[in-house]
Amino acid sequence: MTALDTELERSTLRTVAWRLLPLIMLGYLASYMDRVNISFAAPTMNAQLGFTASVYGFGGGLFFISYAILEIPSNLALARVGARRWLARIMITWGLVAMSMALVRTDWQFYLVRFLLGAAEAGFFPGVIYYLSLWFPRAYQGRAISRFYIAAPLASVVMGAVAGSLLGLNGRLGLHGWQWLLIAEGAPAVILAFVFLKFLPDRPANAAWLRPEQRAWLETRIAADNAAVGAPDHSQFRALLRPAVIALVAVNFLYLGPYYAFTLSAPTILKEATGLDAAHVGYLVAAGGITGAIGMAFIGWSSDRMRERYLHLAIPLGLVAVCFAILAAGPAPAVVMAVFLAMMACYFAVGGSMWLTPSEVVHPRAMAVTVAAINSLGQVGSFLFPWLWGVAKDRTGGFHLGLTLLPVAFLSAAVIVMGLRRARRRA
Repeated sequence: MTALDTELERSTLRTVAWRLLPLIMLGYLASYMDRVNISFAAPTMNAQLGFTASVYGFGGGLFFISYAILEIPSNLALARVGARRWLARIMITWGLVAMSMALVRTDWQFYLVRFLLGAAEAGFFPGVIYYLSLWFPRAYQGRAISRFYIAAPLASVVMGAVAGSLLGLNGRLGLHGWQWLLIAEGAPAVILAFVFLKFLPDRPANAAWLRPEQRAWLETRIAADNAAVGAPDHSQFRALLRPAVIALVAVNFLYLGPYYAFTLSAPTILKEATGLDAAHVGYLVAAGGITGAIGMAFIGWSSDRMRERYLHLAIPLGLVAVCFAILAAGPAPAVVMAVFLAMMACYFAVGGSMWLTPSEVVHPRAMAVTVAAINSLGQVGSFLFPWLWGVAKDRTGGFHLGLTLLPVAFLSAAVIVMGLRRARRRA
């Protein structure tokens, strides 16, 4: 490769990254924030509406049932309609539904809105993963995915920083503080949808901001990567039957569900374990978002640099299990805070590496369906674990039982990943 070729590669990918990733990151930040902001609303919302832990856990998990059901159809529609219009459609509907959460008064209304929120958001995350595979060669996808996915921990920073102020608006215009929080954090998605429509091209061929030689280089490189994976299956759905894909579904199930069970109650758990007030718990959650962003950025950089995916997934899974085991032991408040920050770094490192593995085992033609299937079927755990977590809380009066079971799930996921690594090396 000549110096001219190297400069063309760098300039092309630099331009693509700056044009696409900040916008996509903002979209996912809004998505993640609207998914879990009820964790900050829960203490006052549950008290005022009379929701038990079982009601809250069941409603919190219902989001993921409709999300899972519509994930694959949504991604098929995205591939047919184009990312620009379909992602914007998703954002408008989920933003409006998220704001409507402020209107709930009964447990059944809570269940309905959470179910509709999952249906509205279905397809956004796997759609973005598929979209980035159209723009970034495989050697750069780790950095690209981690830079957009870093919005998830940064959402914790935003929520932790503003939750106290929004909850402090209690009584303004006749609204409770938790209602202000849900409305204010749902509106950005609707606004961003119109930005997506204007600035997000569907493919490199539609990018007027790429020079002709940059566009030609990028399309040639992506085509070469696609050819290196091998011939596509006749049917996109045939890829879903591969043992590696089934294993990734199990990994997603075992790491997503337990984390959402924890995170939907995290402010309450941290408040009880540390004695901090609501505002300082928010700052702690925000600090966890920062360590999570660092962990995610590091894992994407390291995975691309070493050209290795499996250990970069298994090791953080094992470390998360260790962190939850320590939290379950009920350590001193200072230890709880330190371990929480470490857990967030390791957990989001898992998220940063999880979505690098599908491109290792399936053809890009099947990526849209495969990523959607892994995400949607794995999301079933995000319904089951929060629900069972709430039942355990009501039966035992505390979170200890739930915390003691979380390490088992993460260790099991790590074992599956190591089995995948062994099978891949044999192949």
